[in-house]
Amino acid sequence: MPHAPSTLSRLPGLMSAAVLPAALLPAALFLATLLPAAGAQAQSLQSLYDAARDYDAIYKSARLQADSTLYRAEQTRALMRPTINATASTARSTSETPYSSTPNTFSTTVATGVTAQAPLFNRANQKTIAQAERGIEVANAQLLVAEQDLIVRLAQAYFDVLTSADALETTRTAKKAIAEQLASAKRNFEVGTQTITDTREAQARFDLSVAQELAAENDLNVKRLALDQLVGQKGVQPKPLAVPVVIPALAPTDVEQWVTQAEAASPSLRQARLALDVARLETEKARAGSLPTITASGGLTETYAKIGGNVSLSGRVVAFGPNSGNGLAANVAVQLSMPLFSGGSVQNRIKETLSLEDKAQSDLESARRGVATGTRTAFFGVQSLQGQVLALQAAESSSKLALEATQLGYKVGVRVNLDVLNSQTQLYQAQRDLAKARYDTVVNGLKLRQAAGVLQPADVGAVEALLAK
Repeated sequence: MPHAPSTLSRLPGLMSAAVLPAALLPAALFLATLLPAAGAQAQSLQSLYDAARDYDAIYKSARLQADSTLYRAEQTRALMRPTINATASTARSTSETPYSSTPNTFSTTVATGVTAQAPLFNRANQKTIAQAERGIEVANAQLLVAEQDLIVRLAQAYFDVLTSADALETTRTAKKAIAEQLASAKRNFEVGTQTITDTREAQARFDLSVAQELAAENDLNVKRLALDQLVGQKGVQPKPLAVPVVIPALAPTDVEQWVTQAEAASPSLRQARLALDVARLETEKARAGSLPTITASGGLTETYAKIGGNVSLSGRVVAFGPNSGNGLAANVAVQLSMPLFSGGSVQNRIKETLSLEDKAQSDLESARRGVATGTRTAFFGVQSLQGQVLALQAAESSSKLALEATQLGYKVGVRVNLDVLNSQTQLYQAQRDLAKARYDTVVNGLKLRQAAGVLQPADVGAVEALLAK
């Protein structure tokens, strides 16, 4: 997708002394880099989520997989339904036996019929149907996992763009301030109030800020590409957080309440429980191998026959026929099949399924522990990020005061240029880290709800309420 020209490509024209005075160069450079985005319209998280549901290949794959299980279940339900078949046949035969009493004969037979068969009792098929119905529930749980994953991936990509944009803006603001400090150092050196060391330190910081700006621009472009690919659109412009930024408090505040929610709602735990149900049904199906099966069948057949030939009577060969006629046959039967000996396969199959049932029980316990650990980890992560936001807000305020004091000390000669540069770097780093901590808190809040299994599309709207209108 097309992007605005990089800062590097604009430097020759912007840095020309004939175009702008040196004092106005940093401000002009900063404004010029912001102009390409001025006409872009920001897009809401909710609209992008709606677009991602229709475009994201991972989510669409899970949705189609869930749809296919409905048809698979219908196939297994057919095992206990009657089957009806139509039959038709035609046959013609001729016989030539000159030394017999009927030297030549022929016959033509046409038969049409309908046969039906219905299972009356088959325990193995009944358990297979129950397994297929569990398969529908598994597919729905997998679809829920995919939907929650889509929400988290979209939010991560959305706020990654905002994080990179803020980092780029902070880098540009820092470069502007360093450029002003560099110009001040040069003036002071020219009048003899400072040494060349201050100028070189400021020049080194400025050159480093140019490299950092280029890296930040590239990172922003990469993050935008990732978001565009996720929603199937180009040039997506996310909305920033509303000012003043208010991050909702974590609720509930007890980690064990989150774990309890996860026990009840986690789709991964639901899949593990369903897998245990399927394993138990497999054991019951294996035991059904020693049970009888009962099947009812019936048929109706109509035949048409035509017969003719020669017959030897008193030494004379006399032709007869052709004779023809219709026939109708019907039958109804109930068949009982009772296995008596299968070489030990049924008993060993039962032992195998019992072992697999124990395995499914262990997998469920492992999933339960994993969900509990993941939920606790996510909870403490959000809790830590909320504390970091408060600490970084305090750091931002104190860094501003420290910079003002350092600048005042620089003017009166008790501080050097390097002190000002360090104070500026500290302030801009605190501002960048604060913005990132806020975004991470929002995203990790969604990840906590995902870990607990309670993340829903409505949570996208809750995040949308935190963004600028």
